[in-house]
Amino acid sequence: MDLLSILQVFDSGVRLATPLLLACLAGLFSERAGIFDIGLEGKMLMAAFFSAAVAFVSGSVWLGLLAGIASSLVLSAIHGLASITFRGNQLISGVAINFLATGLTVLIAQDWFKEGGRTPSLSGAARFEPITLPLANSLRDVPVLGPVYYELISGHTILVYLAFLCVPATWWILYRTRFGLRLRAVGENPAAVDTAGVSVVGLRYGAVAICGVLCGVAGAYLATALQAGFVKDMTAQRGYIALAALIFAKWRPWYALWATLLFGLLQAIALRYQNIELGGVVIPVQLMDALPYILTVIILAGFVGKAIPPRAGGEAYSKER
Repeated sequence: MDLLSILQVFDSGVRLATPLLLACLAGLFSERAGIFDIGLEGKMLMAAFFSAAVAFVSGSVWLGLLAGIASSLVLSAIHGLASITFRGNQLISGVAINFLATGLTVLIAQDWFKEGGRTPSLSGAARFEPITLPLANSLRDVPVLGPVYYELISGHTILVYLAFLCVPATWWILYRTRFGLRLRAVGENPAAVDTAGVSVVGLRYGAVAICGVLCGVAGAYLATALQAGFVKDMTAQRGYIALAALIFAKWRPWYALWATLLFGLLQAIALRYQNIELGGVVIPVQLMDALPYILTVIILAGFVGKAIPPRAGGEAYSKER
């Protein structure tokens, strides 16, 4: 396999890893604050639909992005009410959000566009277009470095670069700011945070809101950048893979980057190399499609080691009187 083919696989891996990375960082904020969120899948799906729908109707991808974020925030607010205000079971709330998004997106899409639960194809200003970085064309013919810069680094949409910038931003917020310190503390010992006069409820709602924004961007990326419109169940269980990557990364931002890049690369390999023949035996396309999920289970079962979540994760907090 030549350098160009390798770079194309890695380029596809970066594109496929982007929504996983955003969703993984979303779950990181939420779970660091003690709120488990299985509803990442539902938030992404809802954001994908509304971003595509509004982008098509308005002709502006930026309005579509805002609509996607807003719809994800609504589901985050529902999850916050259920798990923080009413102290309900966080896992059940997340599953309910996934079911709600799966049904509502198809229902609204069918009623709105009459195209079998999907939106019309997006084009022009209704989609995020790839960005050619400075000197990419000029350096294209430079050995090794030129193709790497042109094929792998340049040519992505703005949301891809935003997702990668979110990694150092997340690290800085969590480990270099007072808000991050309190956020991590509320996921470990909310009673101590409350005793210090800091609102546990406020911090957890803030974390859930950040989770909603990142899931909104992830969903919008799927519908307006990676693809050209919304189709039924287009998230394809990415929310669950992001949760697996979060455990694999042990709730750390930089580890989350490498974990999601690994899963994105596995998906890219499965999409590019189908019906591979090894030793006279043809590996069926179905097995290649299942490869990322199989390896996800293998990695989590045998290579993660002991992953310890925040101690107060999944537990509702009730202020002692």
